[in-house]
Amino acid sequence: MKKGLLVVISGPSGAGKTAICERLCQGDGIARAVTATTRAMRAGEVDGIDYHFLDIGNFEEMVDRGGFLEHAEVHKNLYGSPIAELEEQLETTDVVLLNIDVQGAQQLMNRGVDALSIFLEPPSLAELQRRLESRGEEEKETIELRMSDALEELEMKAKYDHCVVNDVLDLAADRVLALIEESRAARRTAGDR
Repeated sequence: MKKGLLVVISGPSGAGKTAICERLCQGDGIARAVTATTRAMRAGEVDGIDYHFLDIGNFEEMVDRGGFLEHAEVHKNLYGSPIAELEEQLETTDVVLLNIDVQGAQQLMNRGVDALSIFLEPPSLAELQRRLESRGEEEKETIELRMSDALEELEMKAKYDHCVVNDVLDLAADRVLALIEESRAARRTAGDR
């Protein structure tokens, strides 16, 4: 039986998923699953730490082998969660954070995967656009695509176990951590550990 709690952190691009995960991983017993992508590596990212950066051929080969728990095309790039690595983390870590897009989260929900799902919401669309622009790495067309996708993604938030507005990063991280601790306590009470 798996030991760890899988926590799906999802929401639109720019909602702060990565920043929240980084904050939470500073705590004991919390780790972030490293997902795979075909998108280009951003400045400062490290293969195997931030993502497993794959070419399209290797990604599609993993899909064909059934190597992903979920996978989706997002903003013209492919993303997926490698099963073997995730299962290993769940055996050795108390909490595993899975930072994925709304499509991937929906796949997990549809499959009945045992996970706590948390939707991160920006405080406003204007703030979301500001965050995307402040990255300074994406062209105007990419930001427009992400904003358009965000409108659809925000409609999905009711399908999650919880929704947290990421208005102030530290406060939002504290709210997510409190939800994780509540879920862990409920699992212990139910004898699922």
